[in-house]
Amino acid sequence: MSALPPIIVGAGPAGVRAAETLVKAGLRPVVLDEGFRAGGQIYRRPPVEDGRGYRARYGSEARRAEALHKTFDALAGAIDYRPETLVWNVSRDGGDRLDLLSTGAHGELPFTHLLLATGATDRVLPFPGWTMPGVYTLGAAQTALKAQGCTVGERIVFMGSGPLLYLVAWQYAKAGATVAAVLDTASFSAKIHLAHLALHAPRIVALGASYGLRLMLAGVPIRYGVRPVRVEGEARVEGLRYTSGGKSRTVACDALAYGFALRPETQLADLAGCAFRFEPRDRAWLPAADSLGRTGRAGVYVAGDGAGIAGADAAEIRGKLAAMALLADLGRPVDVAERTRLSRALDGIYRERQLLEKAFPFPADWFETVDPDTALCRCEEIRLGEAVDAITSGKAAEINRLKALTRVGMGRCQGRMCAAAAAELLCGLRRDTPAAMGRLRAQAPVKPIPLGFVGEERP
Repeated sequence: MSALPPIIVGAGPAGVRAAETLVKAGLRPVVLDEGFRAGGQIYRRPPVEDGRGYRARYGSEARRAEALHKTFDALAGAIDYRPETLVWNVSRDGGDRLDLLSTGAHGELPFTHLLLATGATDRVLPFPGWTMPGVYTLGAAQTALKAQGCTVGERIVFMGSGPLLYLVAWQYAKAGATVAAVLDTASFSAKIHLAHLALHAPRIVALGASYGLRLMLAGVPIRYGVRPVRVEGEARVEGLRYTSGGKSRTVACDALAYGFALRPETQLADLAGCAFRFEPRDRAWLPAADSLGRTGRAGVYVAGDGAGIAGADAAEIRGKLAAMALLADLGRPVDVAERTRLSRALDGIYRERQLLEKAFPFPADWFETVDPDTALCRCEEIRLGEAVDAITSGKAAEINRLKALTRVGMGRCQGRMCAAAAAELLCGLRRDTPAAMGRLRAQAPVKPIPLGFVGEERP
């Protein structure tokens, strides 16, 4: 048996259920959480209680959120929980260890068994004005509402594709903000796939339909087949010009929240030495793992949206399954019947996800109408036209070569925000699949850290 405790990175739905499973088996895992409190993005809690109840904060997901929070709080004495701790590197020279930044101090943590539940972030695509103050991702807008109890503006436009678009718009309307418009980049005809989904997941479709209906009854314009032209305004957002149905329109607003589904956070798995595979459903490279989350790198497991986008319910199941795989590898007994039940439930969620993707398709033609002067990589201030020149000249046929020639992905975010867009630009111009564009190799630090942070090391 390993002398080191298993380490879980992330305290969202997957991390919480993984910790619960390991504790039930008699282990005391270390749980590293970048947030102030456990819950992850979907069940994010405010830093301190602000008087709002679960129903007010999480709506239809209130019961699930409360159950997850209570589960984690009950583990307080059985785990080593370290909030406000960023894992910024996985070092493999001289033994496996994590490099940490916690409350301003650097620390190192050796491991033999590492369960990565790193979640996902918004997928964004550039267009004129996307870097202007007042433009947010859908996830950021939702975080402001859940964690801080505030809105990102007084009159907000929501744009993009995916169920989160309608959910966040409705949450803002319910909170008292003025929703100026909901702009869906998918066509209205794509929603016919929701009828098929209703046969398998009636609750999901009913909830989504209710959000859209309530928004329309509140007088919120909902447009389909949208492509943005530009953000209006000088110093900050004053409006958005867009096209829909062949017509050019402008909507006044003081904030814009947008996004195109989610992008898995996989950098730590890459640094840990995991092999990767391309998943067309997510349009992303994912750690290669078996059905339980066991990667090809011994002692490393993946769970939750960091292993593939499937939602909070799937994340909880994946957290349990990955913990079971870890226990089995340690020689601990595992409930095989429960593992089989969880795997079957997960298969059902995957089938639903395929139908959702058809109802909210990715806008593959996005770059056909975007101005070349638009910023592609805001960290390095690389214009879209510079990347286009490198690609069309034949010098950049894959993402890492594009990075070398243009510096796209070399900035503070290490490509977390621009790499997905750069890959889509590549496959569009080269008329090939996203898989053929290659994978941007992860580099430490996976998230920005101070250049010279000091402090006592935490053991």
